[in-house]
Amino acid sequence: MTTSSEFVVTGPRFDRRGPVRWLWSHLRRHPVQLAGFLGGSVVMIVLNSAVPQLTGAAFDAVLGGGAGAARTLGLIVVTLLAIVVARGLFDLVARMSSEMLAKRLERDARDELYASLLGKSQTFHNRQRVGDLMARAANDIRQLSFMISPGVDLIVDSGLSGLVPLFFIAAIDPRLLLAPGVFAVIFVFALWHYMRQLNPVATQMREQFGEVNAGLNQAVRGIEVIKVMAQEGQERVRFRANARRYRDLFVRNGLVQARYLPTLLFACALAGALWHGLYLQGMGAITVGDLVAFMGLMVMLGFPTQMSIFTFSLVQIGIASSRRILGIITAETELHQPADGHAGRISGEIVFEDVTFGYDDGEPALRGVSFTVKPGETVAIVGETGSGKSTLTKLVPRIYDVTSGRILVDGVDVRAWDLDSLRSQISTIEQDIVLFSRSVAENIAFSMGQRADREAVIRAAEDAQAAEFVAELEDGYDTVIGERGVTLSGGQRQRLAIARALLTDPAILILDDSTSAIDSATEDKIQQAIGRVLEGRTTLLITHRLSQIRWADKVVLLRRGELVDCGTHDELIARSRLYRRIFAHYDEADYAGPDDGASGDGGPDDGASGDGGSGDGAQVLAQEQGGVR
Repeated sequence: MTTSSEFVVTGPRFDRRGPVRWLWSHLRRHPVQLAGFLGGSVVMIVLNSAVPQLTGAAFDAVLGGGAGAARTLGLIVVTLLAIVVARGLFDLVARMSSEMLAKRLERDARDELYASLLGKSQTFHNRQRVGDLMARAANDIRQLSFMISPGVDLIVDSGLSGLVPLFFIAAIDPRLLLAPGVFAVIFVFALWHYMRQLNPVATQMREQFGEVNAGLNQAVRGIEVIKVMAQEGQERVRFRANARRYRDLFVRNGLVQARYLPTLLFACALAGALWHGLYLQGMGAITVGDLVAFMGLMVMLGFPTQMSIFTFSLVQIGIASSRRILGIITAETELHQPADGHAGRISGEIVFEDVTFGYDDGEPALRGVSFTVKPGETVAIVGETGSGKSTLTKLVPRIYDVTSGRILVDGVDVRAWDLDSLRSQISTIEQDIVLFSRSVAENIAFSMGQRADREAVIRAAEDAQAAEFVAELEDGYDTVIGERGVTLSGGQRQRLAIARALLTDPAILILDDSTSAIDSATEDKIQQAIGRVLEGRTTLLITHRLSQIRWADKVVLLRRGELVDCGTHDELIARSRLYRRIFAHYDEADYAGPDDGASGDGGPDDGASGDGGSGDGAQVLAQEQGGVR
């Protein structure tokens, strides 16, 4: 087990030991914007704190009178004007820098998460709910941007607004720090208590949002089943219950904010500061102008008090979101990509050596499977439903890794291959076709990226017998099909998938019941095209159609995850009752083949009912071997 991704993702390395470390490792990659944000904020707050000082000086000049009062006031006005202009410029720099930081964090985190999802094993994706993944990739990533701007942006501004004025107050008279100092200590303690209460609520809010999104995704994907079974009411109740829990968490979040004490404490601190200032002014320790400046600086402390309710909530939600994102990025994946994996052209030899495989430590889907496929051979894999046919084919391109044993491709363990090199030379056509909401041409050329030209795409479509129906589409090969190809019939989707596989010129081709939704006439044409393409290529074929099995070089018979026999179609028909039961659909108890049951699958549990005649069995066998489907 390893926490590394299935693919080695190039690019910057991020510190993933915790959400805060991870966020900082992203932000420090943009030093110019970071310096502009912090530097601009510091200068802006310092200039802002100088305004009350100049206002107090103006009061003293007016009260003092004299010949130089007008000149002093004029100088103060010019200085204030310069400060206001400079403050506006630095504020603009700080705000633009913080917004750029927020958007770049969102972009980089989304890229990192997407690359991580592409690199995870299929076992990992089998455990995930698509709706929850989409919530993390969309809404949680978006919360990171909100956390920086306006969240951290306002926290830095408000924090500086609470710290810098203290230095200006100390410059007036250190004794004036009594009221703001006491308030600062109580404020820090109250804020710590507020964050402790807010953190679990914020985490539950993000998790419940994932639940709501997952439920919505399942309902949309299964809308046809819901309508057919008239279960709209039940789904509405389910969605309302999830939405109600999400709403309740928002209410809890509001209650935590409502009990926030610093706003009340600030009013008390302001009153105490005024009383203390008046006391010192009455004693002659400070002037009226100093008192005005002091109260102006005290008012600035109200900004961090008010903003902390809103901003720290955004930060807590952002940290909870980053924790959910990190949970996906750092999740264990079952496939390890060797740094110096084997790469080369595949000739097509496949060897299974005592292969056992199970999903998530459950009952093994395959047990002790061993057989060899020579380069260029076509091997049909047959068996009853649930016998492990599709699982076996997924082990070759390392969609899953074996639990024990090994699989060799050209004499090299698939776990030692470079995954990109291995999979780029293996094409799989599955029964459950996955098409993307893109043009027909892009779907066919998907495995080739941008390297496939239009002529090659058209030629592949013609070989897969898809060119005719594509020409009837509104925009031909530029027609954008619906998500998962819902605008096409099952046969049309399968033909596009076959065209996509033929275009890659694979060394190994895997066909998982790929013509199940195609009519017989079209299938015959496709088989002719595939037959030409298969020359010199290794093919693993999962099918129950004798028309396809007859031209296989070898047939592998599976039962309950075990290989029970291997040979040609004629050999298995002659000696295996299980094989005859699958394809002949007649009672084989009275049919005595030359080595009946020799492969160990001819016991009473094979389902023979013992009520048929040997003559009928021989007749059906002759019909099946003659091509009856």
